[in-house]
Amino acid sequence: MDTLALSDNEFKKFRGMIYEAAGISMSDAKKPLVSGRLAKRIRQRGLTSYSAYFDTLMNDRHEFQTAVDLLTTNETYFFREPKHFEFLRTVILPACRDRSPLRIWSGACSTGEEPYTLALVLADVLGMRPWEIFASDISTRVLEKARQGQYPLEDAEGIPKPLLHKHCFKGIGQNAGTFIVDPALAARITFQQINLNTRLPDVGEFDVIFLRNVMIYFDNDTKRQVVQRLLHHLRPGGYFLVSHSESLNGITEALKMVKPSIYQKPHG
Repeated sequence: MDTLALSDNEFKKFRGMIYEAAGISMSDAKKPLVSGRLAKRIRQRGLTSYSAYFDTLMNDRHEFQTAVDLLTTNETYFFREPKHFEFLRTVILPACRDRSPLRIWSGACSTGEEPYTLALVLADVLGMRPWEIFASDISTRVLEKARQGQYPLEDAEGIPKPLLHKHCFKGIGQNAGTFIVDPALAARITFQQINLNTRLPDVGEFDVIFLRNVMIYFDNDTKRQVVQRLLHHLRPGGYFLVSHSESLNGITEALKMVKPSIYQKPHG
């Protein structure tokens, strides 16, 4: 009989671990999520309790990263919150037309749908003019999938047909039922593992930073620290976008709100 169950005490250990590692605050309501996401891995390791698994990952850096990957993976899809991409197309890109190269950071990019969506928009508006996308996530597992850039055909449903036909290729043979974004566009995306909850590497400055659907997992103190770190990499006049369900109200005074979920760093 399957007796693997997550006790309240064990949940507290994992909750503390993921807060220390990634700044993610998990309420009591997340206990089933932690239990569900780790159960299969615990059985794969031949362990019989969450405590035994916790002890293992505390002494095994690779296993620790695996646990972080499992607990931080975020659902995403192409053209999620499409108003942001319309704002990018109609307001941001025309204002940045003299920037060379235009640089966008997709923070917490998960399995890559957001940076590939950005690439489709930039290719459509800027064409061959210089632009580049930097995409980061704390999870090595989702970054591996993002670098492959291969998705089931049904995931293409949110992509506007003209962009789909012009910049995406349908798989054949053993890749039937999948598609990829044009490799020439994918080559302009750099994927890198970054923990936003720690000191950031020197990645230069950006015209736009997307940090969507991740701060909902942070407490206010962590939000302030993460935003402050990222703002060092946002050019004056640059834009900072969060999810429609998120707000920077009370988090930073260094940005002005252009419209809900869209902020701008003042010039000079």
